[in-house]
Amino acid sequence: TRQGEKRQDNEKKDKTMRIITGLYKGRHFDIPRSFKARPTTDFAKENIFNVMNGYVCFDEALSLDLFAGTGSISLELLSRGCKEVISIEADRDHAAFIRQCIAKIGAKNHTLIRGDVFRFIKTCRQKFDIIFADPPYALPELPTIPRLVFERGLLKPDGLLVFEHGKHNSFEDDPHFVEHRAYGSVNFSIFMNKEADDEEKQNEEEPRNEEKEQNNGEK
Repeated sequence: TRQGEKRQDNEKKDKTMRIITGLYKGRHFDIPRSFKARPTTDFAKENIFNVMNGYVCFDEALSLDLFAGTGSISLELLSRGCKEVISIEADRDHAAFIRQCIAKIGAKNHTLIRGDVFRFIKTCRQKFDIIFADPPYALPELPTIPRLVFERGLLKPDGLLVFEHGKHNSFEDDPHFVEHRAYGSVNFSIFMNKEADDEEKQNEEEPRNEEKEQNNGEK
């Protein structure tokens, strides 16, 4: 039947991802049908980047894309003016696809590391302004990732971690948690490195405590 033929044609078509805005706005990339990776939907990507824009400045930001998959987030970060983007992806085919996409746009400020995300987190010595992580929803270690990022000190002061996860995960009790956003079936938890703010408050309180001690001594 015609409907059956249409369905088969649609199944044969490659999925397409696009860059929402910025330097490479509108560029499209066909994702091979064989890929298991599910790129973040355009709707969810556009909305979460709008939210991120309220927290960080993309210009000159050093960014890290964990579980980069198809490279959709890395490409968007590059398009929005990040100084450098590092993508971590373990799958050989996915990594090759990311490399092809970067070559198509001609970006020179991108580094692709094909390897295990958890091994990278343990050995990384860099600090980032933005970290985006989109692990497989069924990954057993998924709930530990935000804690690992902060334990290893991977974020600069006021740095942002955007974590995509399934609807059954909640991180509201994490001390670095800022807010949760959901777009359809896509869920994001946002975390911020507030250590700098805490240190400033502590530095402000110390002189006050000294003044109180002096006043008590004068009485």
